[in-house]
Amino acid sequence: MQIVGHTTQQEVYAASRQRPFRINELLLIEDKVHNYPLGEVVETQSFNRYIPLVTEHSDLVDRRVRENLAQLGYDIEADTIHLARIRILAELVSPVSVGIAVRVPAFKEIEDFLIPRDPDTGLVLGVIRGTEELTSGLPANLTNVALLYQKDKGVLPQRGIPYIMDHWTWPEYPHIGIFGGSGSGKSFALRVLLEEVMWQQLPALVLDPHFELSFTEAFPDLPPPYRGDFARRSTVLMAGRDVGILFEELNGADLLALLQAAGEVTENMNNAIQTLHHRRDSFTSFSNRLRDLTQGLEEEQDLKRRLREDAGGDPWEKREIERILALVAKYKDRVGHVSTLRAISRRLNRLHMERVFTSGIEPIQEAILNRRLVVVQGPIWFLQVLGAYVIRKFYRERRQYQDAEQTGEEAPKFPPFLVATDEAHNFAPRSPEIPAPARSILRTIAQEGRKYGVFLLLASQRPALLEDTITAQLNTKLIFRTIRSSDLDVIREETDLGPEEIRRLPYLGSGNAFVSSASVGRTIAVRIRVAKTVSPHSRHPFLELREDFIPPEEKLRKALLQCLPLGDFNFDVHLGALQQKLRRQISIEEITHCLEGMVIDGVIEKEEMLLGVEYRQRKD
Repeated sequence: MQIVGHTTQQEVYAASRQRPFRINELLLIEDKVHNYPLGEVVETQSFNRYIPLVTEHSDLVDRRVRENLAQLGYDIEADTIHLARIRILAELVSPVSVGIAVRVPAFKEIEDFLIPRDPDTGLVLGVIRGTEELTSGLPANLTNVALLYQKDKGVLPQRGIPYIMDHWTWPEYPHIGIFGGSGSGKSFALRVLLEEVMWQQLPALVLDPHFELSFTEAFPDLPPPYRGDFARRSTVLMAGRDVGILFEELNGADLLALLQAAGEVTENMNNAIQTLHHRRDSFTSFSNRLRDLTQGLEEEQDLKRRLREDAGGDPWEKREIERILALVAKYKDRVGHVSTLRAISRRLNRLHMERVFTSGIEPIQEAILNRRLVVVQGPIWFLQVLGAYVIRKFYRERRQYQDAEQTGEEAPKFPPFLVATDEAHNFAPRSPEIPAPARSILRTIAQEGRKYGVFLLLASQRPALLEDTITAQLNTKLIFRTIRSSDLDVIREETDLGPEEIRRLPYLGSGNAFVSSASVGRTIAVRIRVAKTVSPHSRHPFLELREDFIPPEEKLRKALLQCLPLGDFNFDVHLGALQQKLRRQISIEEITHCLEGMVIDGVIEKEEMLLGVEYRQRKD
């Protein structure tokens, strides 16, 4: 293999008689002047006497390439020639010379370039594509740390150098995005990354709208040394059952954010909320204040009349009227029209009906303080509300602790933590017209969270729908198969993927991704390793139909086959046992109808006997 054609500081062309080049493979250019730079194959093509290179017209074949090949002894009309365009992975000050040899490097020659950290202290996400030939030369600590999976073959040995994400660089290059269409492997990669986060005991809050990010069930057929006990490292909570928001802990800004999630909040409503909400208000006290003030504004004149008439002589009723009129006097000119109060009440009641205020967030906080991964599951609307509150609260506590350390003041300890979610475009949509209570706090963390050790891991099928500022701050992006042109445009603008990778994105196989990382400074093609756990939704839907939704008639058929021979002489004997086994009432007529159907289908045979009909197994 050697350099041919014209070269630049960024790209060279190479030719080979021995074997085809492989896309994404790493090659060492034996150029001593430039300190033996590495290159990555980004395009390749092969020619033979049936497709002579001399007739081809492409980016890989031009006059200078043909001339060089001829000078180097290639017969361009008869030889089998393999060509590659190679992107140089170093900054060169001058082009590489034509004719220099190219070869597959030994692992030791590229170890420092590809392995930023030992597998025990980094996040092992998969293998680097194009390094398969180097598998046999790997040291023991890098062997079989990233097993692979293929649908028709199951769990496979590791082939290639493991891709290890260095999370110790997050304070400098924070936040991760995982983008890809349905079936591309995006959710699988999210699971793998969260497994690694747990293994490194990084505190993480995960919002799970699909009820699939539990980590208790092991992936089938994994070899014992590769398994991990993630149940001890994670906590799964249900929004509205296990966790919620204590109304007493809300301040005016928190309450406003929650009500915005339940519907649009106007400027008048904002003013009324800030005016009426008192510190340490309970749900009952605040909603009663709203109710009484609404009644007072609607019935003010009637209440005054009843007070003048001494409220019918009832002291309790008189005190109630005086209390309501006092509220009217205090707030009438500060809360606007009564319709404003009714709109607030509707939103407040919606939150109450969704069980938002049933409990607190202590289980989430306890898990974070104990360096666990805590998954909060629930409907996406509920998670938007709860997630916005929890993230804002935890971020505030982390900032206060960090700032106190700088000023020498006292503040409760709160650890660095990660916020992760799938369907991120629903939590932080690009369009400002779409209500999204978590958008502002996620944008704040995207812009300044690294200073406080708070990081984002956001997965989405639609990067074009994710808030612009957040997308721009995702320093590492895992890009899976993507088809939509608008999403490809965002990827083109927000990553360092070249035209070749962009063209390949719509055709990437499931589980393959391009990783664009500011900490590495280049795009890496990666195949995601097999997950060590499975989603509770991983069972094939048709297998579920076959196992869990057996039609009643089919169940009866199976039960009757175990009772043969059957007939008028013993129906009564078996009826009770059949009803107990199938847990329902069955009539003789239903049994007869089912047996006749099996006779027609050729499953059993029927014979007229002296004492009646007998149904029995077929003799053949």
